[in-house]
Amino acid sequence: MLSTLPIRRSEDVVKVRQEVRARAVQAGLGLVDQTKIITAASELARNALEYGGGGEAAVEVIQEPARRGVRITFTDQGPGIPDIEQALRDGFTSGKGMGLGLGGAKRLSSEFHLHSAPGQGTRVTIARWK
Repeated sequence: MLSTLPIRRSEDVVKVRQEVRARAVQAGLGLVDQTKIITAASELARNALEYGGGGEAAVEVIQEPARRGVRITFTDQGPGIPDIEQALRDGFTSGKGMGLGLGGAKRLSSEFHLHSAPGQGTRVTIARWK
């Protein structure tokens, strides 16, 4: 089952974290994997809010023959990311943060896919497998 959550205010970031946690438990992820995917999702939800002007998160449990996991897709209609390689580099920030959001989310995820272009918004899909 797919849950789609709006990201319009800081309280929505908390709701995304709660939904990701519930789905990670449902998927049978251990505590360390739960913490990793929740942390990554929190960073990406905050990015959608702060840099994308809001957006949404689609959260689902995924099942393959030999494994289960959680997938979250974040989308926004913000200004987009002009240089994805630079944005993924630790220490780079286009705002006031520490510059660990995208790169950190990538390291915490089993899968990480980012699509963005100036003027076209951003879509980031992450997954964590058991």
